[in-house]
Amino acid sequence: MTKTHNGLNETLKTIFSLRSIRNYSEKEISKEELNLIIRASVRAANASGRQSYSIIVVDDKHLLKKYFYAANKGLLFCVDFNRIIDAAKYLSHTFASNNLRFFITGSTDTILAAQTAAIAAKSLGIDSLFTNSVHREELNVVYEDFNLPEMYCFPLIALCLGYASKKPKYLKGRLKNLGVIHFNKYHRLSQQELDTLIQEYDDKEKHIGLSWESWKEMGFKHYLDWFYTRWSQEIPKEKLQEFHLALKKTGFIDPEWYCNK
Repeated sequence: MTKTHNGLNETLKTIFSLRSIRNYSEKEISKEELNLIIRASVRAANASGRQSYSIIVVDDKHLLKKYFYAANKGLLFCVDFNRIIDAAKYLSHTFASNNLRFFITGSTDTILAAQTAAIAAKSLGIDSLFTNSVHREELNVVYEDFNLPEMYCFPLIALCLGYASKKPKYLKGRLKNLGVIHFNKYHRLSQQELDTLIQEYDDKEKHIGLSWESWKEMGFKHYLDWFYTRWSQEIPKEKLQEFHLALKKTGFIDPEWYCNK
């Protein structure tokens, strides 16, 4: 196993160097590089070998600007059971996927494939950004833009791919232990531990969340004061209803079935 100067192997070095990039250069991702990313993506673990997802590869400039921060390439990862349902019908079988459990299973498959794509891209020197841009747009428009089937398919996450136009000054920090890692059983934070957690968010050397200067200049005592009052806004009821309707149309949830059980 090849080791780097800091003792990490190449795989870990790639993972530890992941970063979110929103501004991309004009440098093209080659077909060979894109194919490698996709080949790696579909190698991700998946339930029962079904790979309950579809990946829309996007190079259309209009769609890239609309959904992918004008990145060089985009990958839209969708929970999708149409392939296995169609295969079942072709062989005169049935495959019932109209339940919430399958949606959760499919979502897990989809996210694993998406994260694997991001890691593969970074190993090639290509930066990325995960975005829920497809959820900010009206979902019926998203379905039209990507020609998605209404049933048993839901756009879960978009991945922007490209070369950074400028490198960030630092890597964003992450919470590593307190309240994140639990051993054997879940542990709720005590008041003292919450104090430590807040201090960790506030530590300007760790770069967790918004830059330290930004929220300090706004007059907030703590980063989380800014987060709860400025950033974290309640999702409008109309948008939640739109989500619920879209999921109901997919067939993954059936409120009447659950209410009658």
